[in-house]
Amino acid sequence: MRKYMQIDLAQQSVETEELEGEKIAECGRYLIAKTLLAEGVASIDPMSPDNPLIFSAGPFAGTNFSNANRLSVGCKSPLTGGIKEANTGGTFGFALGQISMSGFTLRNESKDWVVIRITKDHEVTFEDATPYMGLRNNEAAAKLHEAYGDKISIALCGPVGEYEGLLAGISFSDTDNRPSRLAARGGVGAVMGAKKVKAIVVDKDKMPPLHDRKKVMGAVKSYAKQLGESPAIESFEKFGTAMVADLTNHLGALPVRNFSSGQLVAKDEGILKMGGDHIRERNMARGGTTAHACMPGCLIKCSNVYVNEAGEEIVSPLEYETIGLLGTNCGLTDPDDVAELNAIANDLGIDTIEVGAMLAILMDNGEAEYGDMDFLIKALNDIGEGNERGKILAQGTARVGEHYGIRRVPVIKKQAISAYDPRLIEVTGISMMVTAQGADHTVGNAPSFVCEGKSVEEIANESYRMQVTSAIADSLGLCIFGRSVTDENRELIANGVNDAHNANIDPDWVMKLGHETLKLEAEFNKKAGFTVEDDALPDFFIEEQLPPTNKVARLKAEPVSEYVQVLRDTDGAAAGF
Repeated sequence: MRKYMQIDLAQQSVETEELEGEKIAECGRYLIAKTLLAEGVASIDPMSPDNPLIFSAGPFAGTNFSNANRLSVGCKSPLTGGIKEANTGGTFGFALGQISMSGFTLRNESKDWVVIRITKDHEVTFEDATPYMGLRNNEAAAKLHEAYGDKISIALCGPVGEYEGLLAGISFSDTDNRPSRLAARGGVGAVMGAKKVKAIVVDKDKMPPLHDRKKVMGAVKSYAKQLGESPAIESFEKFGTAMVADLTNHLGALPVRNFSSGQLVAKDEGILKMGGDHIRERNMARGGTTAHACMPGCLIKCSNVYVNEAGEEIVSPLEYETIGLLGTNCGLTDPDDVAELNAIANDLGIDTIEVGAMLAILMDNGEAEYGDMDFLIKALNDIGEGNERGKILAQGTARVGEHYGIRRVPVIKKQAISAYDPRLIEVTGISMMVTAQGADHTVGNAPSFVCEGKSVEEIANESYRMQVTSAIADSLGLCIFGRSVTDENRELIANGVNDAHNANIDPDWVMKLGHETLKLEAEFNKKAGFTVEDDALPDFFIEEQLPPTNKVARLKAEPVSEYVQVLRDTDGAAAGF
């Protein structure tokens, strides 16, 4: 049995529901979509008190099941105007599971800024947030640990979220208590700020009661064994997500200087400093950590702790999406520079994808030369201070583009696209086009899928397959990097849920969860007023050739969206799934 809380901020009251069996597995991204659609949130102002902010952990949260302690945060996005599930690692989902909670929903708006405290005995208090207001995240987290101890996990609204900047995510404690794991996308931090919740502090405790602990531990061992036998997992542990830069640069699909080139270093010019090989070698030589778990129990350890020449920590983690958008896309060529910017962004609690895309369009518009670190640091500090310029920049790529009349703006549904140029990486391109989430690669990413010689329908089939498996992972608190095992072992996951919570689900139920999530999200966005036109790639992807391959995008909104809708309606049967 697990508890789920409805927290009324205006009344400072709590209603607690007890969940059993299958209900505990109906969580994460699925729960967010189901709840927001059922409550008619599609039609409300996302910055109003009526926008619920949902925190949902998976059925294995609190255990040492590898990759199974992720957390979903959801609401109507103030950035896109559509549905949003922002996913994060860290210890917060783990802590909720340890105190036998599946999650909670923040409703309405607090009169004054508060810290919400949830103890292992499920006591909830609302405490004065004044000592933490206006602080950047590292200082705020340190003060919170001084007040509440180390055996806690924190969800934190940073200074940009305080003034409701749409770049703001929600920052969560990592395994070393850094506030560095972000539910970053879609402006969820701005919604937390609008509710005047500065932080949520949850106790850590112990592994929660399980229906059949012995069988669950057997599933944990089986999953771990299969992960250890997967070549993809070995590469992630060795090189981290930075290795994706080596792949996208090789393909000619790395975002470089506002998506004007797909390659930073030609194949015959030597090593890519921004890639996983070089970053690992440099970081190891300096004494950094190259295999770091973002959440308790994770065996993949694709994170890192990146250090400077003196062996002093610059940032944790330094990962591919940041390297791409805040790095090469802004004209940077050295990972030390990206790490410095990444550290500032983490301290502010902002989305590095969105801020990187936004800064690159300013450079493209002539405000600075690409690679100008002084310009980049000043822009981030303006955002952190919330001065007049900073508040403009904090509204994200689409709105900054509109404000300055910039033409080449890489967004879909007003959210910056991730670090995969859709002119070549077409599976991910389709996923970013058709998802209700805005241009988010995590909904269905396949950068290594060979698109050359494939029809758009074949590529869309692969995109839809990836969308379903990603929706399953996000709805069960699983990391998508474990999908080399979980995609082929739905029975292992179903049996694990049954053994943990005395549920009665099967592999077909798991598949249905993924299909239903996609349908609910699409229906939400339809009710919010989205149409096929909102799925379109920006014109410059279709009009401009991408060096060095000189490819242009062939993905058009109407045929792609209509075909994917058929796949949704038939649960993939139209493609033979």
